[in-house]
Amino acid sequence: MSQDQGQTRIRTWQEFKQQVKEKKPQSIVYILEQNGFSANKEVTILRVIMLHERHYYIFIDSPRENQLRQTNIPLHADKSGMRYLEDKEVKTYLQKEFTGQNLEIYSFWTT
Repeated sequence: MSQDQGQTRIRTWQEFKQQVKEKKPQSIVYILEQNGFSANKEVTILRVIMLHERHYYIFIDSPRENQLRQTNIPLHADKSGMRYLEDKEVKTYLQKEFTGQNLEIYSFWTT
């Protein structure tokens, strides 16, 4: 595997945004995932992925109380109290964060 292939986990949201600004990808993909540490597998994890020159940059945000730790995107609860992230809200947040960067934003589940 060449040095350009593989993946890098980005630890902070600010660092991920900086990488996007520097690398200028054409698109990013986000995934809403189940929280494996919750008793009922809530959909409360956000994974954002950027591909640049055959290398993946991955940022993962997890819940703290009723929002995500770093992006502060709010969590919602259904009638049974199961927490989840709202897809449209996440996409709107990402579009706002990357305004002016000529960047397409896709949900993994709808691409």
